[in-house]
Amino acid sequence: MSTLLTRIQTRLRQRAAYARTVTEIRNMPLDVAIDLDIHKPDARKIAAQAVYGQ
Repeated sequence: MSTLLTRIQTRLRQRAAYARTVTEIRNMPLDVAIDLDIHKPDARKIAAQAVYGQ
């Protein structure tokens, strides 16, 4: 049972980190995004790769 709870907690932390990352990328000033070579419409893809390693 503790393994299940640990997995749920991990997934909740990852989901929160994913949501924060997407928000930060979308709210990033354009000049910063350009400097970092980030295309803002790819925020979900970038966040998934950063958080889940996909």
